[in-house]
Amino acid sequence: MKTCLIVIDAQESFRQRSYFTAQSLPPYLAAQNALIEGCVARGVPVVRIFHSDGPAEAGNPFAIESGHVRPLEGLAPFDATATFTKSRHSALVDTGLAVWLTQHGIQRLIVSGIRTEQCCETTTRHASDLGWQVDYALDATLTWDMVQADGRTLTAADIRDRTATVLQDRFATVCTAAQVLERVAAAA
Repeated sequence: MKTCLIVIDAQESFRQRSYFTAQSLPPYLAAQNALIEGCVARGVPVVRIFHSDGPAEAGNPFAIESGHVRPLEGLAPFDATATFTKSRHSALVDTGLAVWLTQHGIQRLIVSGIRTEQCCETTTRHASDLGWQVDYALDATLTWDMVQADGRTLTAADIRDRTATVLQDRFATVCTAAQVLERVAAAA
């Protein structure tokens, strides 16, 4: 089965957000980089997705004009097989990614990147609904604590647990980066 790794929104824009905390980066980067390096070593195409939206001005960290729509510092350098820029949560909306995947005979996607519950989860659900098999590399996704409407904090760990629960066996196989690489090797 032909597989493709998708690295979603692993970009400097997030460093400019008030919720950004650097302590969450090392474990994410370790898993994300291992996944990228493992896929490259196994000949699995790696697709990079950037997110750009909002006002086209330097003060908007998600605008190209800001200079922050670029790879996240600490991310392993890699030559992307293809790069797409999205303005929606799903990487499959109005980007050309779905066409590219179909043209290249991709049947299974490995989803990774930022944010766990937002663009990564949305892309996973969308891809599953369109017929792709999806491996969701949970440790190779990143998110931050969020404040709920009642003022309580929902921790990043709770968000990851919730995402894993709602995706597993419905939209994806949820696994670690190491497990994903084992699955890639077994399918070869």
